[in-house]
Amino acid sequence: MATRAKEYTEASIRVLKGLEPVRQRPGMYTRTDSPLHIVQEVIDNAADEALAGHASRILITMLADGGIAVEDDGRGIPVGLHPEEGVPTVEIVFTRLHSGGKFDKQAGGAYSFSGGLHGVGVSVTNALSTRLRVTVWRADDRGNGVHTLTFAGGEVIEPLHSRPAEKGERRSGTRVEVWPDPKYFDSQALPQAELERLLRSKAVLLPGVEVTLKREQGGAPRVWKYEEGLRGYLTESLAAAGGEPEHQPVVPLFEGEQYSAAGHDTFAEGEGAQWVVAWSEAGSLVRESYVNLIPTPAGGTHESGLREGLFAAVKAFVEMHALLPKGVKLMPEDVFARASFVLSAKVLDPQFQGQIKERLNSRDALRLVAGYAKGQFELWLNQHVDWGKRIAELVIRQAQARQRSAQKVEKRKSSGVAVLPGKLTDCESTDLQRNEVFLVEGDSAGGSAKMGRDKGFQAILPLRGKVLNTWETDRDRLFANNEIHDIAVAVGVDPHGPDEQPDLTGLRYGKICILSDADIDGAHIQVLLLTLFLKHFPKLIDAGHVYVARPPLFRVDVPAQGKRPLRKLYCLDEGELRHAEDKLRKDGLKEGSWTLSRFKGLGEMTAEQLWDTTLNPETRRLLQVALGAIDAAGTAAQFTMLMGKGESAARKVWLEEHGNEVEADV
Repeated sequence: MATRAKEYTEASIRVLKGLEPVRQRPGMYTRTDSPLHIVQEVIDNAADEALAGHASRILITMLADGGIAVEDDGRGIPVGLHPEEGVPTVEIVFTRLHSGGKFDKQAGGAYSFSGGLHGVGVSVTNALSTRLRVTVWRADDRGNGVHTLTFAGGEVIEPLHSRPAEKGERRSGTRVEVWPDPKYFDSQALPQAELERLLRSKAVLLPGVEVTLKREQGGAPRVWKYEEGLRGYLTESLAAAGGEPEHQPVVPLFEGEQYSAAGHDTFAEGEGAQWVVAWSEAGSLVRESYVNLIPTPAGGTHESGLREGLFAAVKAFVEMHALLPKGVKLMPEDVFARASFVLSAKVLDPQFQGQIKERLNSRDALRLVAGYAKGQFELWLNQHVDWGKRIAELVIRQAQARQRSAQKVEKRKSSGVAVLPGKLTDCESTDLQRNEVFLVEGDSAGGSAKMGRDKGFQAILPLRGKVLNTWETDRDRLFANNEIHDIAVAVGVDPHGPDEQPDLTGLRYGKICILSDADIDGAHIQVLLLTLFLKHFPKLIDAGHVYVARPPLFRVDVPAQGKRPLRKLYCLDEGELRHAEDKLRKDGLKEGSWTLSRFKGLGEMTAEQLWDTTLNPETRRLLQVALGAIDAAGTAAQFTMLMGKGESAARKVWLEEHGNEVEADV
C-alpha cells in the first residue's frame, strides 16, 4: 500500500538565515578538500591592508592545538557600532555574507583595489570553524584600545570586549585565530607546500612587506621579504624547475608595468598590470597570475590579455623585419607555448568565476592588460632586435610544428569529403582542439556573427526558420530537409544511432555550438537542434562536442561614477538583471540613473557586442551538452512523450503536473 506524501504547505518553505546557507552547502562557497581557502580569506584581508599601504608585516602562526592565527599591523577592523545595523562593525564583518569594506570604490573608500568583491570572505571562514577569535588594536578616536570578540560555529559566544592598551602594547592591527571545523573538510591538515607558496607570492607581490610563517610548537620560522619583486621570483622559480641549458631563457626576461593615469578614457586611475615573461626551448613552464594579490590558478581574462598583447607585438615585429617564412601563419598559442610568466593585475572591480576566485571573468581586464603589454613589448623588441629575432625564431618553429600536426590530421580525412554548404562561412583552422562552428538562428544574426567572429577558428552556419522535429524522422529521410543536410555535411559526421560506432575522423569542428535568441522562440530552436543531435548524432554528445551558447537578454548602460567610467553590463536573464541592479544600488547609484535595454534577438546585436558577450572564448558563456544520470531507455521515453507527434495526451497530463514549474516569458 502506497504511503501518503507529506502535505506541501506554507510551513514547507524554509528560509536559511545568516551563515546557515554556508554550513548547508559549503562546497558552493569554498574548497572542501582542506581548510586552506578559508584561511586564505583571512590572509587576503591582511594583504589588502598592505596593498593599501597600511601594513608592513603579516604573521601566520600554526597553533599547537590545530588552529591558525593571522596577524597584521594594519589599521585594525572598525569596532564601533555600524550606522545602519546598530551592532559592532567587526561583528558584521564575520557574521554577514556580502558585507565588507571593499564595495565602496569611490573617492575616500577604505580600499581602492582589493581582491574581495564577492562579499563572502571571512564570514565563510567563521561559518565553517568550530571557533574563531578576533583581536583588534585601534589607535584612533574611533575605538582607541584593544578589542576582542569570539565566535563558535559562526555565532557570537563572547561579545565585543574593549580595554585600554597597556604601555608598550602595539598601536594598531588585527589578529584572527581560526579553528576550522573538520566535519566540513576532507582533510583537516593544511597543505604546507601550497600554503608556503601562497605566502611567498604575497611577499613577492608586496615589495618590502615581511611575511612570516612560524609554528607554536617550535622550529625555525620561514620569512619572506622581497625587494626584487616579480623578476627575482620568476628567476628563482625557473631555476627550481630545471637547470639544463635548454631549460634556461633564450633571451633576458621581459618585464614591465603600466597603470592608468587620472582621467583615462576607459580605465580608472591606478588600474593596470605588472609582469615578467621568459621564453625557453624546453623544460617545465612557470605560470602564475594574480588580481589585486588574489591568486588565479585557473587564469582568466588578465592572462588572455597578456597573451593577446604579446602576440600582437611579436606579429608586428616579425612583419616589420620580414621574418615569416612563406606559408606559415602565426597564432597566439605559438607565442605563448614556451612562455613562462608572472602577472599581477590591478582591477578596480574584479569579477571572479565562483566564490573561490580561481578565475578572473572581468571583460575589461583583457583590453587593459593587452593594450599595456603590447605597447611595452613592441618597444622592448625594437630596442633589442637580436633578442626579438631569437624569440621570433622560437615562435616560428612552434607555428611550423603546429601546422605539420594539422596537415597529418587532414590527410586522414581528405578523401570522400562532400561539397560544403554554400552558406557556411568556414574558419581557417583545422585543429579540432581549437575550431568551432556556430549554428545560428536566422540570416540576420548570422550576418552579425560572421562580422564578429574570429575567422581563424570560428565558422558560422546560419539556419533559416525552425529546424524540423526529427525525433520520429527516419534516417533515410533526414537529408530531404535542407537545413539538416547542411548541418550534417558541415559537421562532417554521418547520422547514426546510439548503439553504432560512427566514423568520427571526418569531424571538422571540435565544438558544435547552438546559438539562438535568448527568448522562448530561441529556446524552442535549441530543443529542436538538441533533439536532432540526441536522436541522430548521439556520439557527438557522448564525445563532448555539442554546446549551447548563452547570449544575454538584457544590456544595462551604467553612467560614469567617481573613478568608474561609462560601462555596459550584460545579463542572461531576469535573475542576473535583478542581481546587477541590486549591486548598482549598493554601489551608490541612484535608481533610474542606468538605462536598461532588452535584446529582441541576436540580429539586434552589433558584431562587437556579439563577440564580446557570446563568441569570445574568454568572456562568453558556453554550456557543454551531456546526458544526465537517467538511462538511455528513460531518456528515449521522456523525449518520445515530449517530441512525439502522437503523444499530445501524455504531454497534456505532464504539463498539468509540471506546468507550475515553468517561468513564462510574456
